Amino acid sequence: MNEPEAAAAKTTPLTGLHRELGARMAPFAGYDMPIQYAGGIVEEHLHTRSAASLFDVSHMGQLVIRGDDRVRALEALVPGDIAGLSPGGMRYTMLTDDSGGILDDLIVTDVGTYLFVVANAACKEDDIAHIRAALPTGCVLEELDRGLVALQGPKAAAALTALAPGADALPFMTAAPFEIDGVKLAITRSGYTGEDGFEISIPAGDTERVARMLLDLPEVRPAGLGARDTLRLEAGLCLYGQDIDRTTTPVEAGLAWTVGKRRRAEGGFPGAGVILDQIASGPPRRRVGIRPDGRAPARAHTTVRDVGGEAVGEITSGGFGPSVGGPVAMGYVAAGASEAGRPVEVVVRDKPLPARIAKLPFVPHRYFKDRGG
Repeated sequence: MNEPEAAAAKTTPLTGLHRELGARMAPFAGYDMPIQYAGGIVEEHLHTRSAASLFDVSHMGQLVIRGDDRVRALEALVPGDIAGLSPGGMRYTMLTDDSGGILDDLIVTDVGTYLFVVANAACKEDDIAHIRAALPTGCVLEELDRGLVALQGPKAAAALTALAPGADALPFMTAAPFEIDGVKLAITRSGYTGEDGFEISIPAGDTERVARMLLDLPEVRPAGLGARDTLRLEAGLCLYGQDIDRTTTPVEAGLAWTVGKRRRAEGGFPGAGVILDQIASGPPRRRVGIRPDGRAPARAHTTVRDVGGEAVGEITSGGFGPSVGGPVAMGYVAAGASEAGRPVEVVVRDKPLPARIAKLPFVPHRYFKDRGG
């Protein structure tokens, strides 16, 4: 009997455009996605840091939760303060399990009459089932069929405002409805690069037309998932499935700031006992930055040892940082070995190489702050 053929990769509304632009495509989270274009990852990375790049993130889950009890229902699954959001406000949070592990990280927006949730592509089917199973009568969850693009970089605001006047006034981590050439869309001031930028949710049938308009702007070039990964690593941002997963807690991951004061006082979310105890007493290990000496990158699963040769942790993400001009990494080490500047060794191809613990991020965040602060 023949082995069943692997399921064909899913496509996004921009797959045809990527191929037209000469992208190198590869499977990612079940989707056929652009990894890089002709100029290469380093060029795309540096252009994002200096101007503006457009990323296709339509593989992400775009979910809507409706119903009178939607906030209470979601707060029973996440440690974030969702009730504290004003309409248009956004919150980074995560689904947790009873041991405090992270099932997925999410961005939640209060749209006023419903909650809009962006979930990771590889987790979205499980997230949908998990959330639906916990929703009370009267609450519903639906997945939207829309495109999602990220416009990132210091010139993103000026570029976008040419098509969507007023978008440049959005504060960081807020959302609002806009139109581009008659297409009604939702724009959030957010992203995954450490730069100022926006994510734009677009009706699927209009995504390519809007993307072409954005790419026609002189500041904007296309960028693939390769540059997105190097940008987020320099910015010290976690990738689900590498830097955070069911074996890591928000506190170990350096994400205790996502658990607001009210949620710390009230609890009531999965794993609250473990998470709140770690906030009070400290976790057994911590996510840290790591700077290998020399030019050799230390990649995921590389062992981190103290200078005496004893293993103290493991790298979860690593590679070359184009903006830094050298190798960068992050991972988990024992809490007692987590202070910045501490010398360590990383074992690359069975050879211990000198490195040191470093503060995150490697490149300062340049998120937009409104004039009020």
